Amino acid sequence: MITVKNLIKTFGGIKAVNGASLTIEEGSITGLIGPNGAGKTTLFNVIAGVYAPDSGQVMLGDKDITGLPPHELFHRGVLRTFQIAHEFGSLTVHDNLMMVPAQQAGEQLLNVWFRPKKIREDEINIARKADEVIDFLQLSGVRNEYAGNLSGGQKKLLELGRTMMVDARIVFLDEVGAGVNRTLLKTIGDAILRLNKERGYTFCMIEHDMDFIGRLCDPVIVMAEGDVLASGTVEQIKTNPQVIEAYLGTGVKSKKERAAT
Repeated sequence: MITVKNLIKTFGGIKAVNGASLTIEEGSITGLIGPNGAGKTTLFNVIAGVYAPDSGQVMLGDKDITGLPPHELFHRGVLRTFQIAHEFGSLTVHDNLMMVPAQQAGEQLLNVWFRPKKIREDEINIARKADEVIDFLQLSGVRNEYAGNLSGGQKKLLELGRTMMVDARIVFLDEVGAGVNRTLLKTIGDAILRLNKERGYTFCMIEHDMDFIGRLCDPVIVMAEGDVLASGTVEQIKTNPQVIEAYLGTGVKSKKERAAT
């Protein structure tokens, strides 16, 4: 689904992403972990078009998407959520979902005058889809609540719901479990698993909760100092000496040192 080749992104001379290469297989839930400052979110931002890389390549299947802006990636089915939810706080949960689909008939001024029936049909279909998403995510109790009044976990569910309003090919989840209570975290995890198994969604997720990662992800990719340190199953990662070194702060071997060993 996604292939990243030798990606580099610097900020003021600091290499936040330093030659990282990885693949995300179609139909997988891939975990991306690593110590703070490892370059995980920057990597997400480069793949998702927030930042253009200094060098390297990002492929979506056989298409080069390197440096494409987020709105173009949106139309190609590449979506992401954020560590801090980006809801429209003054709109209801239902209206937040209805905002998502692109090229709605009501967005064209001429349609207001000449195609009001088409606008109404679009609104009915989109509203029906939003209701399905709300039911799927167990948000019926807050359907008409302003999104700004939701709990942190409910906002994360709403962000996940927005990805369901379009035909997503791959969704990048940035710390979907951050600040979420255990009950809602289970609900979020259940929704991700169902979307993966029942609807074929591909996910890549940054997460620090290893129990959550262990429940959902295979494979798991570990980053440190802007590069990929290791990848494998959760059990392989947990027993990898280099991963343990990175998390304990005892230092990470350079690429040359790793190659020599």
